[in-house]
Amino acid sequence: MSARNRELFGLIPASLLVTAGFAGVFIQRSNALSNVSLIYGAIFLGLCLAGHVFIRVTLPHADPYMFPLVALLASFGIVMVYRIDATLARQQAQWFVLGLVLFAVTIVAFRDYRKLERYRYTIVVVSLGLLLLPRLPGIGYQANGAYLGVRIPGLFVFQPTEFAKIGLVVFLASYLRDTRQVLVIGARRILGVTIPPIKHFGPVIVIWGIAMLILLVLHDIGSSLMFYGGLLAVLYVATGRVSFVVVGILAFAVGAWYLGAHIQHVNARVEAWLHPFDPKLYSAPLGSYQLANSIFAQAAGGMFGQGFGQAVLTLPNGGPLLPAPQTDMIYAVITDELGLFGAAAVLLTYLLFVARGFKTALLARDSFSTLMATGLTAVFALQVFVIVGGVTRVIPLTGVTLPFISYGGSSIVANFVLLALLLLVSDRARKPA
Repeated sequence: MSARNRELFGLIPASLLVTAGFAGVFIQRSNALSNVSLIYGAIFLGLCLAGHVFIRVTLPHADPYMFPLVALLASFGIVMVYRIDATLARQQAQWFVLGLVLFAVTIVAFRDYRKLERYRYTIVVVSLGLLLLPRLPGIGYQANGAYLGVRIPGLFVFQPTEFAKIGLVVFLASYLRDTRQVLVIGARRILGVTIPPIKHFGPVIVIWGIAMLILLVLHDIGSSLMFYGGLLAVLYVATGRVSFVVVGILAFAVGAWYLGAHIQHVNARVEAWLHPFDPKLYSAPLGSYQLANSIFAQAAGGMFGQGFGQAVLTLPNGGPLLPAPQTDMIYAVITDELGLFGAAAVLLTYLLFVARGFKTALLARDSFSTLMATGLTAVFALQVFVIVGGVTRVIPLTGVTLPFISYGGSSIVANFVLLALLLLVSDRARKPA
């Protein structure tokens, strides 16, 4: 079976999941089965088929599994958001369509994506500007102590960090392609640790500063970790030096510790993470109420879950038992209703996508393609780790969205652009010489 036909058959589970998911919601709400679920499944399958046909025409040699995996995650996300709020699910579906459109536009506009190297400094300046937009008066807005989004009055709200992550990866891939040999040759051993030459280690210092600036200005732990982790992944692949990564991790740890001790918002997040059931923190602003209830929800799910639509999200008086279930806490809702097995299935789907992304990096024929695919895949994987780790109390809780599943237009659109760039690299790598 050809690669494109495998991709086509891989879309069937996604449409079946939409049909079964909406049928489950209808049965749970009204104890009756409606043919509307079949209509929704058919519409979703039609959209996915349109994307498949476009890939078949423009990228005939691209990886055949990435797009079906994304379709599966997106379909599951729409069903979960619909189970929480039907209005938000309709908006999510609209963002899904827009994401497909920008997916196609990215492939057409950057058919030869290597041209992006020429504009790396323009790209990094624009990306830095996007990061600072949430702090601009009049358009930036604050949520739970962090400056995450930009509000265009009367139009929409978006999170610029979702798009900035792609631009920063492109810049790093381009810069390190040119300087990786200098970094390795000019490295010196100090106290048994290999240190790269400061003269050519500028981007690492700059990105470290960006990560600290995000903590300081935006109060956003998750984005800081995501950006810096992507930098270290690209740096390691470019140079092959573990010591560079170790130095980077130590620098990040020292900077995060210092800022965490001096920034009230970050310190509150850390205290809530360390003591989620402390009565003093439970009801405090930016306290541990959300984290503690997410732990209770996951515990209630057990191995096989309470059943789809059975999680309790609101209190009898109408207040939220699990705040932000459609965004930050959607993984807790999944675990509550589908259990450990359902949550593991979601994580396995993400792992499969990440594996295909790294395989694309391995197959790439030039350094820039390898580094860009590595960085994009690493940032995607870290985004999953940050939100799942926060909900499961592995790391402090942050406001990063779960890609393709959490409600959020910026996230789903930006990740479709990320997918398009990975498929462009894959198509060029797999194309016969």
